[in-house]
Amino acid sequence: MLNMDFAQAVFINTNKLDWVASPMSGVFRKPLAREDAERGHATSLVKYESGSVFRPHPHPLGEEIFVLSGVFSDEKGDFKAGSYFRNPPGSSHAPHSHDGCFLFVKLHQFQSSDLNQVYIDTPTIWSSTLSEILPLYEFGMERVWFVRIQNGEDILRELDLPASVELFVISGQAEYGSLKISSGAWLREPRFELDHWTVPSSCFIWLKSGHF
Repeated sequence: MLNMDFAQAVFINTNKLDWVASPMSGVFRKPLAREDAERGHATSLVKYESGSVFRPHPHPLGEEIFVLSGVFSDEKGDFKAGSYFRNPPGSSHAPHSHDGCFLFVKLHQFQSSDLNQVYIDTPTIWSSTLSEILPLYEFGMERVWFVRIQNGEDILRELDLPASVELFVISGQAEYGSLKISSGAWLREPRFELDHWTVPSSCFIWLKSGHF
């Protein structure tokens, strides 16, 4: 349906997208990539208004989330801004948000053998003022990090990134070739070239490599 050709680079300034109502009242989405309307592979920004609830649902091929703002809740607890978690294939939950929240969500994208449950509470990098790389997860070729870059430091070279890279800019600004990539931007690049990446001042990103 949307951006499912993984051989093509995709860049989206999500600030320019309209919110789309989900099947549940008070829950809205900005689709970035989607295989089908309500199932299969999906990458989205998701907004829960105060008091909203999403029906109990399974994740046949997993769910990956980090919380951008507010507090997201389910049966396993409350997750505030900066929290990162992965619900493995075969898991299910009934999410809700008492005061509202804003999420980056990836569905149905796990390898079938990736059965690890992961919960990372808000790490110090979320409020740090120093350049830092925080590994979040690794399985096979897939690796995930939070990366904070200050004063234009070239710390991405420490990661030895493969060609396939996906990133979301949480705050700040970067440049990739002719693209100006600022807060709210999503980039999926199957042929990422590190020499095209620069950070004029500061930038905080979620970064995934080796797997779309």
